[in-house]
Amino acid sequence: MANQNPKSKNLTITYIGGGSKGWAWGLMSDLAVEPELAGTVRLYDIDAESAQNNAIIGNRLSQRPDVVGNWTYEAVLSLSEALEGTDFVIISIVPGSLEEMRTDVHLPEEYGIYQSVGDTVGPGGLMRALRTIPIYTDIAKHIERYAPEAWVINYTNPMTLCVRTLYAAFPGIKAFGCCHEVFGTQKLMAKMLTELHGEQDVKREDIKVNVLGINHFTWLDSATYQGRDLFPLYRDLSIQYAEEGFELRDKGHWMNSTFSSANRIHFDLFNKYGLIAAAGDRHLAEFMPLNWYLKDPETVKSWKFGLTTVDWRVKNKVQLLEKAGRLVRGEQEFELKETGEEGVKMIKALLGLGELATNVNLPNQGQLGGVPLGAVVETNALFSEASLRPVMAGTLPAAVNALVNRHVLNQETILEAALTKNKALALAAMLNDPLASSIPPDQATEMFNRMFEATKRYLPGWE
Repeated sequence: MANQNPKSKNLTITYIGGGSKGWAWGLMSDLAVEPELAGTVRLYDIDAESAQNNAIIGNRLSQRPDVVGNWTYEAVLSLSEALEGTDFVIISIVPGSLEEMRTDVHLPEEYGIYQSVGDTVGPGGLMRALRTIPIYTDIAKHIERYAPEAWVINYTNPMTLCVRTLYAAFPGIKAFGCCHEVFGTQKLMAKMLTELHGEQDVKREDIKVNVLGINHFTWLDSATYQGRDLFPLYRDLSIQYAEEGFELRDKGHWMNSTFSSANRIHFDLFNKYGLIAAAGDRHLAEFMPLNWYLKDPETVKSWKFGLTTVDWRVKNKVQLLEKAGRLVRGEQEFELKETGEEGVKMIKALLGLGELATNVNLPNQGQLGGVPLGAVVETNALFSEASLRPVMAGTLPAAVNALVNRHVLNQETILEAALTKNKALALAAMLNDPLASSIPPDQATEMFNRMFEATKRYLPGWE
């Protein structure tokens, strides 16, 4: 495709969380193989050394003969400098340290509450949100001052409340949230077609879906391949593999990786509600009552998914730091690897280099019926030049809508609690959560107070 926008060769992208050793490296890889974009990436991070290291890694990558993207990476020391006049802002941060995450995920286990992720809902999601909302309020105010016309792409969890906070702090912001969980469900159906129905070369993008819900609790009421309705095939799949499971990778891989599953929760929810749940099992489990999928580690194992421990994250962080050192010193070559994310495709579409329809998180303008306007929801949207328009997705069936709205309203409560520094309201949100409400209220209150104290240093102005 001929370049239609000269700006695409002189872009400025600001990466907040630019010291990242995951998402930032993924962006570098995607930009490196994209011939139609070029410019400068400003890396800002409260860990300035990590941002500087990523600038070294990115600039070394740009000099390689197999790289077609012409990018300069700069580490900047202030958020205002990073944002001044930028075209796109990408946010991917960790609110707090792994010690706070350890409390989020593992302290509730003392009360019999197990969490497979702990970053979106449940006790862990609540505490993470309370830490995140002040940070995102500050980011939004800086964007309003220094880059009000920039497009803002969020990858941080809790996704819903991150995007919701950006709009609460700066209503005129042009922000949206990206999540790849729906992609995994498309890949599941592509594998179903390939392995069980003899189709060849089915890509996940070939599976057309209608997306309704909220982040990590998304649902599909339509799925087609080349015009063929996939619901009857998925229904057969969910019945046939209800107990055994059907994995994207080799059979039994869920036992080797806490990020994998056998999709038994996918199938169980389909058989209960008649819609395709379109997030990973470890996320879906946390939105449901505790005794469904997360009653105890044995129950988790029986559903063939895993609990991602903070010890694993600590070990992984050490390994990534060691890898970063080797990349900075030139002892290891950066591996160009397609991430499967669509951030670069979105940027291209917003610049007028084609169109893109995909799932994103946006405030509800009516694209999802039965959910309050203004609440952040996940549906498909159409990206085109300087335009992002949500696709009207319809309304979830009453039984599923009741499940979704419980979390929508609770997330709105969490936002209000964080913005007003209201501890009693935050506790009410904890008591309303399906996981925390599964234990006696006095125990839930005690758990909340202990978790609150552990994260209080990130909550300025609270009692």
